Amino acid sequence: MIMRALGIDIGSLTTKAVLMSEGEVLSFSVLLSSDSAEQSARAAAKDALGQAGFNLDTHFYVVTTGAGGKSVPFAQQQKAITTCLARGIHHLLPSVRMAMDLGAESIAVIKMNDRGRLIDWGSQDKCASGTGVFLQQMAKLMQVSLEQMARLSLEAKTKADISSTCAVFAESEVISHVHRAPPTPREDIVAGIYLSTVHRLMTLCKRIGIEKDVSVVGGVALNSGLVSILEQELGFEVLVPDMPQTCAALGAAILASDGIAKGVS
Repeated sequence: MIMRALGIDIGSLTTKAVLMSEGEVLSFSVLLSSDSAEQSARAAAKDALGQAGFNLDTHFYVVTTGAGGKSVPFAQQQKAITTCLARGIHHLLPSVRMAMDLGAESIAVIKMNDRGRLIDWGSQDKCASGTGVFLQQMAKLMQVSLEQMARLSLEAKTKADISSTCAVFAESEVISHVHRAPPTPREDIVAGIYLSTVHRLMTLCKRIGIEKDVSVVGGVALNSGLVSILEQELGFEVLVPDMPQTCAALGAAILASDGIAKGVS
């Protein structure tokens, strides 16, 4: 009987699952997380398996990661998110040596070697500033969608000064820009919001040392406006894989495949 590999990344906002067999990705799923990590994992697993024509009775080896990774009783292993990210990114973009993971409630920067093994990392999860949740709050404050924010930033002629590294104080600065006379143009405010996020990223990057090629992953990597400003600050282009939010789940699936190859039953 063929054992299939299933990687599941349980995040605070979304849960991702990737199904692999004999080194090939069969399917993937991205669902909103529920209050229960186990329920979130089961839902994503069921969705990914269903897409490939299987069900939860299928013989598979599960590796979990993410904030809820330790709360999934049907998993055989739980791995650190940084380890899974390194393996997933290397599988998709072998030339990458540094990656920035922009998640819903945390940001992380990792470095890996030419075999996709983690060699250094830094993270920040004590404040919402710089995360997907922060950008959602800013979009709500400015009464635009995240997609509109991204488009607006590309039209900016300058970047509004939003210097605070605290989400609460940054929100106050945005309100000040909106209500001053004359108000700061919306596109400049958005560009300033993105620049404040990028500055937090750059602090982490400089802590562990910037090394090309550089990739951006996580749900926020889908924001073209923020990625553009990040590239301006770095001075070079970054690589964004398809479905960047599934990289950690992919890495978990690859580690599950490794377990299968070692004869785990």
